[in-house]
Amino acid sequence: MVSLSTTRRGVLGLSTAALISATLRSAGAAPEGLRVAAHVSLAPTWFDPAETPGIITPFMLLYAMHDAVLKAMPGNPMAPCLAESCTMSADGLSYALSLRKGVKFHNGDELTAEDVKFSLERYRGAASKSLKDRVAGVDIRDPHRLTIRLKDPWPDFLTFYAGASGAGWIVPKKYVEQVGDEGFKKAPVGAGPYKFVSFTPGVELVCEAFEGYWRKKPAIKRLVFQVIPDEATRLAALQRVEVDIAYSIRGELADELLRTPGLAIKPALGSAPFWLYFPEQWDPQSPWHDIRVRQAVGFALDLKTINEALTLGHSRLTGSIFPENFEFYWQPPAPVYDPARARKLLAEAGHGRGFDAGDYYCDTSYANIGEVALNNLREVGIRVKLRPLERAAFFKAYSEKKLKNIVQGASGAFGNCATRAEAFVAKGGTYAYGSYPDIDALFAEQATQMDQAKRTAILQRLQQAVQEKAIYAPIFQLAFISGVGPRVDQSGFGLIKGFVYTAPYEDLTLKGKA
Repeated sequence: MVSLSTTRRGVLGLSTAALISATLRSAGAAPEGLRVAAHVSLAPTWFDPAETPGIITPFMLLYAMHDAVLKAMPGNPMAPCLAESCTMSADGLSYALSLRKGVKFHNGDELTAEDVKFSLERYRGAASKSLKDRVAGVDIRDPHRLTIRLKDPWPDFLTFYAGASGAGWIVPKKYVEQVGDEGFKKAPVGAGPYKFVSFTPGVELVCEAFEGYWRKKPAIKRLVFQVIPDEATRLAALQRVEVDIAYSIRGELADELLRTPGLAIKPALGSAPFWLYFPEQWDPQSPWHDIRVRQAVGFALDLKTINEALTLGHSRLTGSIFPENFEFYWQPPAPVYDPARARKLLAEAGHGRGFDAGDYYCDTSYANIGEVALNNLREVGIRVKLRPLERAAFFKAYSEKKLKNIVQGASGAFGNCATRAEAFVAKGGTYAYGSYPDIDALFAEQATQMDQAKRTAILQRLQQAVQEKAIYAPIFQLAFISGVGPRVDQSGFGLIKGFVYTAPYEDLTLKGKA
């Protein structure tokens, strides 16, 4: 199934690539600056840090156009950026920020404490409830100093503020108030290394170097994110040197990339486990309410074959929805492929002849995982229909609790095991359709535990409970495979631990003239 599907996409993709190539040649266009072939359709909501939805994809753009108080950088998962320092009080109830002086937004406005306070209070993304429930207020001391006060000690405040959310990514208050939220998405202004030039939906986002960027002047003058959802088309564009970097090249196409002279393959193990989720498991009338049915799915998935076929064996079969590189991680037993056991469990649950399980929802960018998983499920009697959705639409529906039956989910967001549990396991989580009282109790207990060893023990018990209840059927922790063309000197892949995209953009270089 993988081979035939990939081949068909390849034939269509090469045709599309030829059209793109012809268009570029007829226009007399040569690659200018750095061109990145994006694997998803870019959504304007990702241009605004306030709407960051708890997935890693928006950070692909945030690292270009925006900057944060603190953020993950090479060698430091929480590096001071717009803030020179961040100091927690002895009682854990406040954090004092000292901002860099002279930092400018792309429109010339100077960064002040007002912008930092405004950005935190304006944030409405995936972690907004946690921040609003726990932050008591923000006190501005002077234009470059402020203090964020908490209602109670919260050991994960900085993890949420500087990693798992967009609340610490700063926008210019005056400009946002002038143009409004929708106006901001149409013409975003940030403090990052690249400034917005233009956006053509479904085609490309164009940015140019911001020479006044505080950290360093970007070496490459122009940065273009070209939307090419089809994998074969991305590879063809890379082979023709119409793009310099192509995200997400898998399966047979990754093999072809390896064999193409002048191209380099970059497999990056990020923080993105994939899983199957059963949102109706709390409904007594649903087949998914029976743990044996959920367990059957886990035994039905041939994860080793999926890994080798799609990511050349680079992904990790951890058996967990929590990334193994996250703080507080607990390693569950290794996953087992046993279709006979899956059928036995289904029979014990009253589905000896299998059952029609409805729709299988997924992000269209990873529909190829769904194609293989769907076949594995059918082999044991679970019959489903694949329903791919464009990424922004998929995560919107996922977070709004509109999906049913089976959801193929994933998250590569920054954070730790507690932040991941809050979004996907605990009561009220952005992507949690239900919860279990014992897990909720453990989550509440760890949330205020300042002793690291005790907190680790609690969070590992929580992860064990998630595994024992078969809330999810884990697939793998994704190795994101990208291709790099011959013009690229420093691609940026792997510079930031756990981040699968290329960054920091200001560190990227091309061979010869940029």
